[in-house]
Amino acid sequence: MSQIALIDYGSGNVRSVSRALAAAAGSLGGTTLITLTDDPDVIRKADRIVLPGVGHFADCASGLRGRPGVVDAMTDAVRERGAPFLGVCVGMQLLADVGREDGDTEGLGWIPGSVEPLAPDDPQLPIPHMGWNELSIDHEHAVFSGLGASPHVYFTHSYVFSPGSAADVAASFSYGGNFAAAVARDNVVGTQFHPEKSQAVGIRLLANFLSWSP
Repeated sequence: MSQIALIDYGSGNVRSVSRALAAAAGSLGGTTLITLTDDPDVIRKADRIVLPGVGHFADCASGLRGRPGVVDAMTDAVRERGAPFLGVCVGMQLLADVGREDGDTEGLGWIPGSVEPLAPDDPQLPIPHMGWNELSIDHEHAVFSGLGASPHVYFTHSYVFSPGSAADVAASFSYGGNFAAAVARDNVVGTQFHPEKSQAVGIRLLANFLSWSP
């Protein structure tokens, strides 16, 4: 049995992420236990870890650090033991060194870079960016394989992750310029878009994550 720790720190999209993970696990067969938790012992022992997130970077960072022992347990599991990790939306942004929303807020620093305002070249494009956008796969990666010739995924955001190295950008999207849609480094991946809202493409991506052996 595989145990997935879905981090509970007050983020608003945990239920929909949990349902999507369950659907992805069901498509693979076998037995997967998805636990919504802020228990450091559960997190530290989990086979895989998923960090969701919606809203304001600083609020999410504060909420995460406000759960005693959670960041340390995540670090032990992911950085020390090598458990596969998926960050979703602000959960991806928190991988950065710093978020620029309403001043500078420290991130986890697991993938070097910063979270900056989304600034398309075309001022007519609305912010926040909401809705479906085509995903461009920049680097071959198991989590982003088999998504189809022109996969479309669902976004809702006003800020984007700007990694320090282009090698960490796994996928991108075009919205008055090219921006990171997903990042990947070692056993850590993150998506700016919402797999749980991206229908069949999102379920396939989550199934890929659940079967990924970095």
